Amino acid sequence: MSLPAPVRTPAHASAPSRTAPTPAELLGFVRRTAADAALVASLPLDPEGRTWVRLDGPGGSEAWLIGWPPGAGTGWHDHGGSHGAFATAAGGLTEQSLAARLPTEGWKTLELADGVDRERTLEPGQGRAFGEHHVHQVLNESDEAHAISVHAYYPPLPLMRRYSRTGAVLRLEQVERPEEWQ
Repeated sequence: MSLPAPVRTPAHASAPSRTAPTPAELLGFVRRTAADAALVASLPLDPEGRTWVRLDGPGGSEAWLIGWPPGAGTGWHDHGGSHGAFATAAGGLTEQSLAARLPTEGWKTLELADGVDRERTLEPGQGRAFGEHHVHQVLNESDEAHAISVHAYYPPLPLMRRYSRTGAVLRLEQVERPEEWQ
């Protein structure tokens, strides 16, 4: 898939700061950006797969505008130690997450305890912030409508770990580096 050139969003990015943006500051940024109807409408949508455009995030963060066709999802993953936030701009997204702090190194398979699963639906304008140990998957469960969202991470993603899940068993499958998705 050919991706468009990065979009620069100076109206939404805050001036670079000497301190890292907090998850709450990233949440404010993604909510403001998700409310920018012209920017959201500029994202090319593909009926077969997700589309994305990189944005300028606040304080040196990495940000993305992402289009989700019906039925699209990320699979289980983490953000390589970055904290972040995301907000839905159009459609609806479901986030399934784990309410447990997982070790980042030294394991291939974990058995999850009962009660760690969380699920929330995010409609347009709704978002959530998360910490550096967050493991989740995001899904557009609609059969008909695209969803669009804005995501921001700090520090910029050093890697993403991808997991498979069968029942209570979570298995590390792959480690992706930025050059694989940029």
